Amino acid sequence: MYFTSLPDHSKPGFDEALHFSKFRKHNIIFNAESRESYCDDHVGCLSIKTILSGEEIYGIDGRQLVVRPGQFLVLNDDQHYSCRIDSKEKVQCLSIFFKNTLASSVLFDTLHSEEYVLEHPGGGNGNMPEFFQTLRNITPDMNRQLSGLIRLLETKGYNETMTDEYFVFMLRYLVNVHQLDAKSATRVKAVKASTRKEIYKRLCIAKDLLHSFHGDTIDLNRIGTEAGLSVPQLVRQFKSVFHTTPYQYLTGIRLQQAAGLLQHTDEQVQDIAWMCGFENAAAFSRAFKSVYGVQPTRFRTAG
Repeated sequence: MYFTSLPDHSKPGFDEALHFSKFRKHNIIFNAESRESYCDDHVGCLSIKTILSGEEIYGIDGRQLVVRPGQFLVLNDDQHYSCRIDSKEKVQCLSIFFKNTLASSVLFDTLHSEEYVLEHPGGGNGNMPEFFQTLRNITPDMNRQLSGLIRLLETKGYNETMTDEYFVFMLRYLVNVHQLDAKSATRVKAVKASTRKEIYKRLCIAKDLLHSFHGDTIDLNRIGTEAGLSVPQLVRQFKSVFHTTPYQYLTGIRLQQAAGLLQHTDEQVQDIAWMCGFENAAAFSRAFKSVYGVQPTRFRTAG
């Protein structure tokens, strides 16, 4: 099923039960533009959320995540969440919901040998991995899949067989994502596997806070409080898992955003510094040159 507009949950007569009944039973794609949209409580199936322009705010387990271009979010089956778009400019969002039977069968196919799958052609009992609810960067491979799907939909319209083929490869990619998360969790310094998993989950919350609110004033106490970690534990474990400190990670996010603004907008350097969370233009220029090798003005003209 393919939709080019988002449902209006506030519209008189909107049938919430009918709307939600479509999920899990069908593969569903929303490729839509909107300036204003919200849903206070949605319970979907395994899904991918990404943004092609603008930003969308998701609420999960009492915290907010801001999804921007170049990022995606995986939501688990039966995950309660809210979503909101409130923008002067149109936001283009892409949401992909995987029906349970397809997701389960792809998981089974990915995790077992060819011989085992051949002997159990109907494998897949509905079980799916539990993904960490964290913002992820769209890799070139993921971008090719998403771009190809969008081109298919825009040029040939929705065709269930063709889109299902794309979904198979996307789901296999998600299984790899889950396996990489499991590997990353082993870098947490703790004895018990359950403790490593819990700390990794909290570190992801800290990382998402840095991504979502990098333009704000963020200190270690706020990050630790949001993630449920002491400041020493936060700094120590963040460095162990992500190979950088929270402050260095935050600076990298800010500089990456600043580089994009320098290349694609006419904003003044001092305004870019302010928008990206730097104290002043001088501090921004020093940080930018240390990473990119040139001053922001030279970077802009060279581009």
